[in-house]
Amino acid sequence: MLEIAESIKEVGWSNCAIKMSAMNPRVKKVIPNDDYTLCITFDNEEQKVFDIKPLLDFGVFQELKNLEYFKEVKRVHGSIAWPHGQDICPDTLYEESK
Repeated sequence: MLEIAESIKEVGWSNCAIKMSAMNPRVKKVIPNDDYTLCITFDNEEQKVFDIKPLLDFGVFQELKNLEYFKEVKRVHGSIAWPHGQDICPDTLYEESK
């Protein structure tokens, strides 16, 4: 963030309004369920459920149809990821979870 602010000064955009603190909460904890949903606790303590079933027929997410592999999900840098590189944007997780 500091680099962005310094770049703005260098370019002369000091009147530019950037909202740096308004990002969605990040993943604090993730628990996979047998029905291909994820129980997610965010860093604001909200708990939501993300349904991954709609993604299972697309590209790299097809591998998640293997339930044992699906359950290998881990929290990584405020988001989630699986061992072979599948991941989902933390903003998507927050906004699309119920």
